[in-house]
Amino acid sequence: MIAIATATLKPFILHNANICKKSLHTNTITNPKSALRFPLTSLQCGAILQSLTNTKSTAQGRKLHACMLTCGNLQNNTYLSSKLAAFYAACGRMIEAQVIFDGVALKNSFLWNFMIRGYASGGIIAYKALAMYRKMLRLGIVDNFTFPFVLKACGDLGLSEMGREIHTQVEVCGWDSDVYVNNSLLAMYLKFGNLDVARKVFDKMPDRDTTSWNTLISGYVRNNNAMEALMIFYLMGKAGLKADGTTLLALLSACVDLAAIKQGKEIHCYAIRNNYVSSNEFLMNSLIDMYSNCNSVAVARQLFEELKIKDTVSWNSIISCYQRSGDAFESLRLFCQMLIEETAAPDEITLVAVLGACEKITALQFGKSVHSYLTKTGIFLNSFLGTALIDMYAKCGELSCSHHIFCEMTQKNMVAWSAMIAAYGIHGRGKEAISVFNEMTANGISPDEGVLTSVLSACSHSGLVDEGKKIFNEMTIKYDIKPGPAHYLCLVDLLGRAGLLNEAYELVKRMEVEPSADIWAALLSACRLHRNIVLAEISAQNIFRTNPTRVSSYICLSNIYAAMKQWTAVEKVRTTMRNYGLKKPAGYSSIELDSQVHMFFVGDKSHQQTKDIYAKLKDISWRLKEKGHKPDTSSILYDVNEEQKEKMLWDHSERLAIAFALLNTPPGTKIRITKNLRVCADCHTVTKLISKLTDREIVMRDNHRFHHFIDGICSCGDFW
Repeated sequence: MIAIATATLKPFILHNANICKKSLHTNTITNPKSALRFPLTSLQCGAILQSLTNTKSTAQGRKLHACMLTCGNLQNNTYLSSKLAAFYAACGRMIEAQVIFDGVALKNSFLWNFMIRGYASGGIIAYKALAMYRKMLRLGIVDNFTFPFVLKACGDLGLSEMGREIHTQVEVCGWDSDVYVNNSLLAMYLKFGNLDVARKVFDKMPDRDTTSWNTLISGYVRNNNAMEALMIFYLMGKAGLKADGTTLLALLSACVDLAAIKQGKEIHCYAIRNNYVSSNEFLMNSLIDMYSNCNSVAVARQLFEELKIKDTVSWNSIISCYQRSGDAFESLRLFCQMLIEETAAPDEITLVAVLGACEKITALQFGKSVHSYLTKTGIFLNSFLGTALIDMYAKCGELSCSHHIFCEMTQKNMVAWSAMIAAYGIHGRGKEAISVFNEMTANGISPDEGVLTSVLSACSHSGLVDEGKKIFNEMTIKYDIKPGPAHYLCLVDLLGRAGLLNEAYELVKRMEVEPSADIWAALLSACRLHRNIVLAEISAQNIFRTNPTRVSSYICLSNIYAAMKQWTAVEKVRTTMRNYGLKKPAGYSSIELDSQVHMFFVGDKSHQQTKDIYAKLKDISWRLKEKGHKPDTSSILYDVNEEQKEKMLWDHSERLAIAFALLNTPPGTKIRITKNLRVCADCHTVTKLISKLTDREIVMRDNHRFHHFIDGICSCGDFW
């Protein structure tokens, strides 16, 4: 018996035996990490092993093992051998545990259970726990301590059929009244996603402890049934049980899923009343995350500032909070603060949030710095980070960088393919998007709904009507995917932009499901482009029936009336907007220069270079007039004279940003601008002319797509 163990474990025994003799000196058995005098009795060794098992002190246990072998304590000692095998199993050292286990002649259920526990906790080797359980079953030594870890192994491996078989054996053996066994059954069925059976197990339990309630609540949250999780919590209170930190963490996750700020506040109050908040940093982080996901930015920030120790999770929650809420500037400022304070290191979640903030305000230089940071720090470019970089570069106008990152990625998941297709799409490179799509399918990857949405959207931005219709028609036949609202939206947008309004309208009427407000809005937008009032009014009526406060649709309808000079109808729409308290969002443009982002609003005179900017615009205006440019005032939807309309055009934010860039960058420098609204027809024409006049490339991102202006031509082909 001992000969086998010694031979197999010889490498570390020889290494540790001398160390053990030199360094272990006695203190007390209650302090096993301190050293021991020799020789030790079996009882002393057993007590120390038990203590080391509890603390999982692998290094100290190895030293003790070497000492016991040297001193002969293990020879023919089943008690100590069992204890030693159990120690290694508890530490996850299953190779050593198995060697010692195989050498024990008389194995009791204690030792078997420890081995099963070790294998069940070992990830992919959990199947060995089930093999050992089969042997125990044949020997007839299964007890209530066996089942919890066998059931855990079934749950982790997804073996639902075997799990049900073991459930039957639990009942046959009479352990279906044991609370620990029942908790394990509950956890297993919840891992399978079988909520109905899990609830039946829970309802039949004669005794329930806090773990029982926590397991059920957490299981409902993981299985996307957050509302039921909150209901279980209220039943828990009625049953007289007090929630602990684990309960509250699960409940806060449920509130995040539901965006349930009211219930989240109630849980926060409960945590304060029971003194959980100050002592539980995990709970504080979850509270910050809950408030940020429920758009309570101020409360999330207050809790963040109250944290004494801010770890990576804390920083991630607050950085993501500002990024989601639209305050990209504060998100980036917090990231800089995180790096300065050095209380926690950014991880991939941090960097994805920061890259998302960069893309919102086209902060290309900041985004490049983040890319450089992750490269220098050796953070692995997985599909998660790679996709974020593809998005950032694409939305900052550097499509070539997106393509480079995409080619560099060794692991491309479906989201990465979709991101690259979408990147080409927003830049009006529909044919390249289709090429990537074809490359993906040629590699044997079948597209999902998201990829098909991206490629259809790319067709829409490029006016590829035939290609878009072909892909849409192939969805069901070739890919066995039924078109959803997002796919119909892309096709309606594609047909509408191409002027095929009647075909788009017929498509909407043929939909098997109720058309969404977004689909009607796409048709309404197409009616604005092609000035079809009749179909515009039909579209608007369908939008307002389900969403009477959709401000963008009121503005679009008002613009259509104004373009047709139907001022009475315009005023009627504006009156309705006032009655609902709706306002048109202020137009603004932003530009990054020397690591600073400058923002300009319509008619903005707050910038320190205002005089120079307007002087530059006046000069450009005169030069364009000399070239024969006549302003297109159709986008000025106010009943004023032409001179006033022309002046209003030159107040548009993108022109202010262009003038600022011309004043502050060397000749030939590429200009990058982000605009929050759709660029108007005259600004589009003027920007083309400025690109030719100044010999500059101007990249403009509006809320629909990218425009690359070079030598008087735009990449969109005037199709936007």
